[in-house]
Amino acid sequence: MRYQRSSALFTEAGQYIPGGVNSPVRAFKAVGGTPVFMKSAKGAYLFDEDNNQYIDYINSWGPLILGHANEAVEKAIIHRVKSGTTFGTPTALETEIASLAVSMVPNIDKIRFVNSGTEACMSAVRLARGFTKRDKIIKYAGCYHGHSDSFLIKAGSGALTFGSPNSPGVTEGTAKDTLLAKYNDLDETTQIVNANPDSIAAIILEPVAGNMGCVPPEQGFLKGLRELCDAHGILLIFDEVMTGFRLARGGAQELFGIKADIVAFGKVIGGGLPVGAFAARNEIMDYLAPSGPVYQAGTLSGNPIAMAAGLAMLKSLEADRSVFERLDQKTARLESGIRSVLSCGSEPFTINRCGSMISVHFSDTPVVDLDTASVAATNTFNEFFHFLLDRGVYIAPSAYETWFICDALSDADIDRTIEVISAFAKR
Repeated sequence: MRYQRSSALFTEAGQYIPGGVNSPVRAFKAVGGTPVFMKSAKGAYLFDEDNNQYIDYINSWGPLILGHANEAVEKAIIHRVKSGTTFGTPTALETEIASLAVSMVPNIDKIRFVNSGTEACMSAVRLARGFTKRDKIIKYAGCYHGHSDSFLIKAGSGALTFGSPNSPGVTEGTAKDTLLAKYNDLDETTQIVNANPDSIAAIILEPVAGNMGCVPPEQGFLKGLRELCDAHGILLIFDEVMTGFRLARGGAQELFGIKADIVAFGKVIGGGLPVGAFAARNEIMDYLAPSGPVYQAGTLSGNPIAMAAGLAMLKSLEADRSVFERLDQKTARLESGIRSVLSCGSEPFTINRCGSMISVHFSDTPVVDLDTASVAATNTFNEFFHFLLDRGVYIAPSAYETWFICDALSDADIDRTIEVISAFAKR
């Protein structure tokens, strides 16, 4: 592959944009090298500024379930933009997509649209604190809920101590209200709850983690959290920014049969445009302004273009519910093929998958949390990433990110990907 145009663009971008990118993972710092600048995409493919073509396993970090430039979503955006781009007033579109989303997802009565997954998670936590009149939250190491101050926390000196900021600009005062636990460790979470009686407002987690690779919940973990929250008056928040409308029609709640008190959405619900949302039962959502005392607002929330794109996406998923089965089958085919060819190589590996989310870890230790994800050989992954990239297969440029499969991906694309990974295993 030739990356001359991308290299020149990255150099130029560095003069005007911090680090040359508008989101850190795009800079390729984790894997080395120069980021690839894309100029177009269609279906399962990306095309860069040097006219290289890639099979895409990022799909804009998850929302493009149907693939790039989906016809229904494209038409909805073009039709809507001709009538204006933003009004700062209510529109009928907002009610239409809200009604559809509520009908698809179990255990929610009302939904509030915002502009990003970060904003959705931040607002969900504020609502939980206001509703319960408690201050502290529990989050899990390795789960990412956006860059709001409450979530940029690293572990303290022990499991029962407060966390501390892991980014300049986050205050110790903010950090003291965030307690950090180990994902998939119900006993540790129980200890933290028991050590902080009547002070924890919410437990927030990705029901399937996607930011330490794909890490599914172990048997009984989500059920145990639900029971723990019920026993102590704590709200359970599912961050379904990645999993919502992807793993099933009703997201992880439907897939695992576990009720969350508040659910945060993003990505899919906007058809790939910048959208987030949070939702809950009436009792909780009616505590939100203007109905209740917890304030949340946004000038561009419910933007008509984003609403049109999201509505087209959700209508497509609703009209063809077999899409979730196809996605699962395609990802299972990919997993089986990767497992087969990597088994012929000398590198130890572990593959995690849940539905259409999958990740490869170069470790012989099962990956169930951040600690076990961190022992994988990142140098091997970096070689793996560039080997695939140079042969037209684009995966996440970090060992700690999941891959996302889209419905536009063909069997031939999967076979080609397995062929490339086979060559890597034989290198």
